[in-house]
Amino acid sequence: MYRIGNAHDIHRLVEGRKLILAGIEVPFEKGALGHSDADVVMHALAESILGALALGDLGKHFPDSDPQYKNIASSLLLEHVVNLMEKEKFHVVNTDISIHLEKPKLAPFIEAMRQSLATLLKVNIKQVSIKAGTNEGMGPVGLGDAVEATATTLLRKA
Repeated sequence: MYRIGNAHDIHRLVEGRKLILAGIEVPFEKGALGHSDADVVMHALAESILGALALGDLGKHFPDSDPQYKNIASSLLLEHVVNLMEKEKFHVVNTDISIHLEKPKLAPFIEAMRQSLATLLKVNIKQVSIKAGTNEGMGPVGLGDAVEATATTLLRKA
């Protein structure tokens, strides 16, 4: 049995926060604002897995009203989702992720991001695709006010 999930996440960019994408700190004068470390890549990936399993969204599992999740590393959230996936006896076949950010350029960080996610998902790096693009100056991403990510993940029953 195969299951597919798709998810999108967007966070405002602000000064005074680190920009964490797929668990990698990207040097930049702004970072994503959120209750956790606001890693849009891990959030979209985790929600795509939860969606494939029909287990709700991150807010259901990690409500932002709960202070224990304040500034939590999104890698811990993804690890929890991977554990739920394994309990359901599924594994990741592949995931395809798009990041939209006007700047900085992400090309130098893509391979490290892919490896970071492959390690957390317990898969080969060839099963993790990450693409980065801009919004050509349009909308909140294009104006440099936000970062967004979309993930589509295919799961297979073990």
